[in-house]
Amino acid sequence: KVKEARESWVYLGDIPAITENGTFIIRGSERVVVSQLHRSPGVFFDEKTLPTKKVIQSARIIPMKGSWLEVKFDSRNVIWLYIDARRKLPVTTFMRIIGGLSTTEIISKFHTIENLIPQKVSQIKDSIFVCDDIFSPQTGEILLYLGDKLTRDGIKKLVDSGVEKLSVIRLPKGSDIPPILSTLRADPSRSKEEALLEFHHLVRPGDSPTIETAQERFNQIFQNPSRYSLGEVGRYKMNHHLKLDIPPDTYYITIEDLLAVTRKLIDLKNGKGTTDDIDHLSFRRVRTVGELVENQFRVGIMRMARNIVERMRSYDSHRREEKKRGKETDTSEIGPQSFITTRTITGVLNTFFGSSQLSQFMDQCNPLAELTHKRRLSALGPGGLTRERAGFEVRDVHPTHYGRMCPIETPEGQNIGLITSLSLYARVNDFGFLETPYRKVKDGKVQDEIEYLTADSEEKHYIAQASTLVDENGEIINNYVVCRKEQEFLLVPKSEVNYIDISPYQVIGASAALIPFLEHDDANRALMGCNMQRQAVPLLFTEPAVVGTGLEKRIARDSGAILTAKRSGEVIYVDAGRIEIKPDPKSKLDLKALIENDEYQLAKFEKSNQNTTLNQRPLVRIGQHVKKGQILTDGPATSHGELALGKNLLVAFMPWHGYNFEDAIIISEKLVINDVLTSVHIEEFTLNVRETKLGPEELTRELPNVSEEGLKNLDEQGIVRIGTYVESGDILVGKVTPRGKTDLTPEERLLRAIFGEKAGDVKNTSLSVPPGIEGVVIGATVFSKQRTITTQRKKLQDAIKLKKIEHARKVKQIKRLFEKKLHELLVGKKAAEIISITTGEKVIEPGSKISEKALSRINIFDVSPKSVWTDDEETNKLIKKLQRQVDEYIAYRETKLAGEIEKVIRGDELPPGVIASVNVFVAMKRKISVGDKIAGRHGNKGCISKIVPVEDMPYLADGTPIDIVLNPLGVPSRMNV
Repeated sequence: KVKEARESWVYLGDIPAITENGTFIIRGSERVVVSQLHRSPGVFFDEKTLPTKKVIQSARIIPMKGSWLEVKFDSRNVIWLYIDARRKLPVTTFMRIIGGLSTTEIISKFHTIENLIPQKVSQIKDSIFVCDDIFSPQTGEILLYLGDKLTRDGIKKLVDSGVEKLSVIRLPKGSDIPPILSTLRADPSRSKEEALLEFHHLVRPGDSPTIETAQERFNQIFQNPSRYSLGEVGRYKMNHHLKLDIPPDTYYITIEDLLAVTRKLIDLKNGKGTTDDIDHLSFRRVRTVGELVENQFRVGIMRMARNIVERMRSYDSHRREEKKRGKETDTSEIGPQSFITTRTITGVLNTFFGSSQLSQFMDQCNPLAELTHKRRLSALGPGGLTRERAGFEVRDVHPTHYGRMCPIETPEGQNIGLITSLSLYARVNDFGFLETPYRKVKDGKVQDEIEYLTADSEEKHYIAQASTLVDENGEIINNYVVCRKEQEFLLVPKSEVNYIDISPYQVIGASAALIPFLEHDDANRALMGCNMQRQAVPLLFTEPAVVGTGLEKRIARDSGAILTAKRSGEVIYVDAGRIEIKPDPKSKLDLKALIENDEYQLAKFEKSNQNTTLNQRPLVRIGQHVKKGQILTDGPATSHGELALGKNLLVAFMPWHGYNFEDAIIISEKLVINDVLTSVHIEEFTLNVRETKLGPEELTRELPNVSEEGLKNLDEQGIVRIGTYVESGDILVGKVTPRGKTDLTPEERLLRAIFGEKAGDVKNTSLSVPPGIEGVVIGATVFSKQRTITTQRKKLQDAIKLKKIEHARKVKQIKRLFEKKLHELLVGKKAAEIISITTGEKVIEPGSKISEKALSRINIFDVSPKSVWTDDEETNKLIKKLQRQVDEYIAYRETKLAGEIEKVIRGDELPPGVIASVNVFVAMKRKISVGDKIAGRHGNKGCISKIVPVEDMPYLADGTPIDIVLNPLGVPSRMNV
């Protein structure tokens, strides 16, 4: 009995927010949660051939969560039900439990039962089987067992014993015992109660249960929604596959399900119908980020629930102990927060985002790599396949992949076919199945209506290719058209065509769609071409491809590498790092649009996950009018909003003194001198300032035993100046660490004896440039718990002052604008009740005409919000709307200001023991060199073996030197031209 219920809000922790580009920022780095392809819940029919050449049929019922059920024939034609592939019982036992069916009811669901009078049977033409055990009325002995075939001897025995009638089923002559009777013969139970006890013995051997406990155990395993659920998808698939009409919110197995599965299994045994293809996309569904996080959250909540129960139990026992000692425990402070630990939930989520196989460090090498990483589908991961267990069939391209999964883009090596990519126009529906779009065709005419179809719904229709000839009215020209139906290619009259492909591109994914003349390439080489485009390093100077496919602009835009205008408007400010656009107001009363401009911050030489450069350059000019969605900047590996991964080079296919043997490549020195294939890479170096046992470490430029030459590039804090060219061994950040007396060398002891105590009681622990790195320092950021290290108090106050001035300016601006608009609306109108807040009096005589002079005399911000300005209802509505806009804008500015001030004042979050952390970024210019990999879009890759002076390169008839020489033998066998 509940004495008292207490409620309170409990903080459950943070969930990483998804960015507008579809990524998550975990511990400072961008990660992507890849979608998982897994077995769809539902029912699946299969057959296996045993070594004895006997074919065994089976049906698997896969739930969203809970025990897998397998209904399966054995070699004696008995149908068994396996629970989690370990424990088995006859399927009829299960039918008795969930449907409460008797033996006769079970048989009647599969066969027609007749009543037979033995005395009237003269001859037996058909195969007749007995539906129950037949007892002798006189002696009580069993004359015929359930499933026995009636013979003349059997009839005679029945007549002699005085049996008046019996239930039988009649089958064609020569028929074997039906499987359902074989199963009932193997079934030890004869009622629901016996079946329940049988089930309990199976799952809990050794226990002696009652009927109630057995029923409870069954309900726990198969009827409890937290333990067993088919889910929305599972129920939809069951209904669809078995042609049932069970309500969609029934997430457990019903007797109708089991009967339908058993019927279909018997039909398969008798050669009716076909088994299912496990690799068909209707049996595989996509788990997207939301579902994966939801599953983790559920795990966390369940763990938390267990912890709460344990804590409450221990608290209860503690109270009892105290009571025995005569002490009363104070329960006034006890509430939900006393028992709830949120660490379980945040721990599970952090583990998922930080180390799950599906949460991956984003491939940010170039915009295409980023886009394809987000569109990836993986069959691996928890609840999926493993590389070792996956056979050839799972990895193969399947006809249902058409328009849903790219048949080309997949890794080489052990993951081939397990990691794939979404096709260009594919989408995931509400149930998690992949759909592809088609245009409808009616009576041979292509309609403008587009319909998305799943793999199983498309099989019933005739679908024409995108290349089918169509006239300007949408009429199909040829009378007969090649179509796909049920994975076959057929020639059908145009009137029978139901759908037509949207575009030839719909078959392939984003990477493959960038390969021109893809149809001329061998699939293996096209696969390499797709994968190598993702490895292209963004170049210093970009140029668009001379031969493209037309998708370069779209892919650059969708990758998020370039900025586009949120609203139409006029460009009022542009520099290398910021673009400001004055938006077109939706109406003259849109106050916010009139004063608040859209600001776009450009990424300037930021480091990507792969250490390549993320740099955006403006493409618009001051005074230019831009439309919503228009491209404003270029990004890495883009040129004028078009993806530009490589260079247009002049190529010769010819041998060159044996230097281009076996995929070796010769390039001209011109490419090195003119920085044609030069890229910029950014390295990040981090130094932590810690609290030690002997005192805190310090950032300083006064370092022991370092010459003035070594310190010349450090500022007063000991941090290298931006713009400095550094080489291996140069100091980036000066830091000293206190040390004890034991650390002193003999020389230092001598110095200490001469100069006194202070000399040399610190050691130099500065951050230097590691070997093999040289470049320009492009940035240094300092994070500290107290703001003393980064900026002095004065700088802090100046920053806050500036923010406050900007806030006041914007608020003043909107008030002035409101005043102006109000004057425009009110002048010439008749005044109603305009009341002052301070005096409570009417400031303008009701009924008088409002003049400019009268308005200028009053403070419009002193007018009560309850005032009625004019006798014109429409004007009053507009004024109310304007007032609301002003209030909302001021509230928005105040929230923004508070956030910005807090950002300036608050120290940074650092690990325990760390006082400050300094990150230095060094940009390195890397020219193309011998040993670098270079490739085309068709999988023609090679390694640079020699950089040849321009004068030694082969040349064209007009004397133009060639840029790059490839081996002609690398083409015929690879078939990629």
